[in-house]
Amino acid sequence: MTETRTTARHRYHLATVLVASSLVGVLIGLAIIATEPIPGLPTPDAVVRVGLPVVRVLLDMAAVVTVGLCLLPLLVGFERPVLSEPVLSVARRVAMASSLVWVATALVAIVLQTAELRPEQDVSLGAVGEYIGTVGAGRALMFVAVFALLTFVLSLVAVRVGENMPAELRAAVALFALLPLPVTGHATNWRWHDFTMISMELHVMSAAAWTGGLGAVVALLAANRTLLGYALPRFSKLATICFIVVTATGLFNGLIELGVNPTRTLWAGLFETSYGILVLLKIACLVGLAGLGAHIRWRLMPAVIAHKRTAMLGWVAVELAVMGLAFGFAVILTRAPVS
Repeated sequence: MTETRTTARHRYHLATVLVASSLVGVLIGLAIIATEPIPGLPTPDAVVRVGLPVVRVLLDMAAVVTVGLCLLPLLVGFERPVLSEPVLSVARRVAMASSLVWVATALVAIVLQTAELRPEQDVSLGAVGEYIGTVGAGRALMFVAVFALLTFVLSLVAVRVGENMPAELRAAVALFALLPLPVTGHATNWRWHDFTMISMELHVMSAAAWTGGLGAVVALLAANRTLLGYALPRFSKLATICFIVVTATGLFNGLIELGVNPTRTLWAGLFETSYGILVLLKIACLVGLAGLGAHIRWRLMPAVIAHKRTAMLGWVAVELAVMGLAFGFAVILTRAPVS
């Protein structure tokens, strides 16, 4: 019983670290892009200016948690049902809650983006409906809300029937719900725009699978050394692929945005614009994550596989904190002026 309670505390602590650091990343990013209002042009009030990126990063965190929990059965495997079922039962219930948060934050984001577009007008249901019908970002968020709701339904069914509801289907739907999110970011004028959109979609899905998978594996399996020793090597392979994809697509997207700017050189844009500074901060996060991941992979994982006691939770908490900061910077990056 004591070990179970300790695991529950670890679960909440890791989630708290991830969410708190993502909010810190948003606040740092807002400070970087803060500008004086332009005279004569209406600006959204503080609730919208601050509330929208906060809601967006909470949306991202709900998506990350849901994706990680849906991937967990695939990482744990089904060869040890007596050991894995108690853990997977918890994962299915938590996935229900996180997917509902995902739905709610997507809907709130639609309302706030409507208010941002109409800073001096009241936001009514009609205005929200018009925003969804006429603005691509509104339709994208509505798509996210619908598929997050479908993820909730699948998780609810899984709670009732267990792993008879295929984990592959739940994970695929959760990842599919992420696809429209890049539509709400920067739209480059580069002539091969479709390539940048595909790159951003790969970036978002890889980041969610990497972060969510790490949190789910360690938070839920920390007290079970057998399952942790089995799932962690599987996750390590997934994390390596995700790291490569996130790094390649992130650099590609950032350099393209800066490279097509006609008013500045690439080098000047990188160091003299808020967008470039946020790109550098994200690069710093990736460098830090590479070091943390290497330490866990080469120093801690052999001990975990041997069922020895390690400082895994502490190192993972640090890694999740850096990941949260990167998500916070990413939310502000989509709102930062390139010039």
